[in-house]
Amino acid sequence: MSEVPFVMLHLGLGSFHRAHQAVYLNALHQRGDTSWVLSGGNLRNDVPELIDALRAQGGAFTLETVSPAGETRYERITSIRRVYAYEPSLAALIDAAADPATRIISFTVTEAGYYLDAKNQLDLGFADLAADLDAAKEQRPGATIYGALTAMLRERMRRGSGPVTLLNCDNLRHNGDRSRGGLLQFIERLSDPALLAWVESNTTSPNAMVDRITPRPTPAVRERVRAATGIDDPAALMSESFIQWVIEDRFAAGRPVWEQVGVEMVDSVAPYEEAKIRLLNATHSCIAWAGTLRGYDFIHEGTQDPAIRQMAFDYVTDDVIPVLDTPDRPSPLDLAAYRDVVLDRFANPAIQDTNQRVAMDGFSKIPGFIAPTIRERLVRNESIDSVAMLPALFLAFLQRWRHGALDHPYQDQAMNPLVAKAICDASDPIVALASQAALWGAQAGDQRLVAALRDASERVATFVRAAA
Repeated sequence: MSEVPFVMLHLGLGSFHRAHQAVYLNALHQRGDTSWVLSGGNLRNDVPELIDALRAQGGAFTLETVSPAGETRYERITSIRRVYAYEPSLAALIDAAADPATRIISFTVTEAGYYLDAKNQLDLGFADLAADLDAAKEQRPGATIYGALTAMLRERMRRGSGPVTLLNCDNLRHNGDRSRGGLLQFIERLSDPALLAWVESNTTSPNAMVDRITPRPTPAVRERVRAATGIDDPAALMSESFIQWVIEDRFAAGRPVWEQVGVEMVDSVAPYEEAKIRLLNATHSCIAWAGTLRGYDFIHEGTQDPAIRQMAFDYVTDDVIPVLDTPDRPSPLDLAAYRDVVLDRFANPAIQDTNQRVAMDGFSKIPGFIAPTIRERLVRNESIDSVAMLPALFLAFLQRWRHGALDHPYQDQAMNPLVAKAICDASDPIVALASQAALWGAQAGDQRLVAALRDASERVATFVRAAA
């Protein structure tokens, strides 16, 4: 075992990284394997108090986990060995990234931080991305992931520090491929063929699937941690007990033996991504829209409502599992067991996840999470009765938004408000929704879709009346 540990440098020391990647490496340390350690910092000065707290504690913090059965555990996480204070020049992070001991640069910057359009092309209409491109042309770092990585990799190339893996840890479909595509497009615009060739030859970007519900920490978490452990920890956070990480085993310069602590190292994450998107993400939206229509504020309340839970169960059982697990393409997961685990997780009252948060972005969730199942079922000439409940719920939710009847703001980055209002105000809103090519692609206007949505909308109306 190496005396000087290898380093995984993480960009974005928020709640999710600390409740997920840091936990797995901490588990290896507890087994006696300290050959890898974490270091990290932020590309923007967005949570200075947290960074100060972590630096004062040497990177350590306390994690509270709560199971669906209400079992609570407290764990001190010490795998982050160095935390870099924010500075606009990113000098310390660039120096760390160019150190030969750093073999993995990982990051969590949220889906919106990749600036990719529907065709996975960089959208330079974002001012901060355009500013970073100008800065990179002048050999200056930037605050976006592309501006920062370009500066880091340029310095690593200059020093001859060798290959490095770029590991995307965000909840993004095909996350490694997409962030790599964005990075290479960014570098191509710099007219620096040497850097482009070096990055293409000396980095890999494995796709990965991450999962753990991690709410934003509240003062109550710090109080519970202090009461349970005696430690007053300003960096304390909580998460659910469930945790999952699936990674394609394509690393440029070695990696921790994560498989010893439950990480699934695979050739392709695609089937795991599809299962998560359709069984977890789509189900989450279903419960949020249905729960809002019944007057609930939290996801666990809707999940515990027998009618809503049955709706979600039927969607997965009737329409999703049959297209994801077929004789010619069997799923590597036990999808029925995964479904049940997901529903139990969503029913966990300790998570306090809001319908407002989960219900947002319906105009991107329908084409991303729901339409693929409808498309595959229709191609096979099979019923879409259960999956049609999800867009029918969204239409009822959208109509409440249109009439100002939601008790919270609705946020949807992909929604054109004029289009949304036109759908709601149409003489036949069901036909108007089913005709949106941006939502349904080739299935837009399909009479089978219209008929299924009409039937589902009647069931949704009955469901809403039952709660009145």
